[in-house]
Amino acid sequence: MARAVKRAVRDLVAVVSRLNKAYPHKAFTLDGRLVGDLGEILVAETYDVVLFEKLEHHHDGKSGRRLVQIKSTMKDSLTFPGDHVPDYYIGIKIHPDGSFETIYNGPGQQIADRLRGRKVPKNNLHSISIKILGELDELVPERQRIRRRRRADA
Repeated sequence: MARAVKRAVRDLVAVVSRLNKAYPHKAFTLDGRLVGDLGEILVAETYDVVLFEKLEHHHDGKSGRRLVQIKSTMKDSLTFPGDHVPDYYIGIKIHPDGSFETIYNGPGQQIADRLRGRKVPKNNLHSISIKILGELDELVPERQRIRRRRRADA
């Protein structure tokens, strides 16, 4: 068993190394940031979002003048900040085959309004189910969404 873990760790480190070479401005660490970094790249390659080169407080990138926070999961909930409201929020679920689905794409205020009255957790991150975010996403007018890139843009 220990041999299998050892090999898996080596494989993961090799994958992270390849990702770091392909996207040097992202960390792709195995300590909890990997899914988030992957999600940011997937969103930036799919939507009209330019990622910030360095970590920025509250937002991961921008789309024109819109500041965008990106959250990713491989589970059934996403997080939303308790200490601020991002201008725009894109939340995705990454599937084991590497594909993903957009759960929410729109103004952060709409999510904040839904969470109003909830006690802010100690870690400052509300957990919100994909089901609820999907319901909120259905209410977002098209003009308030971050647009998808055209094929030639990607």
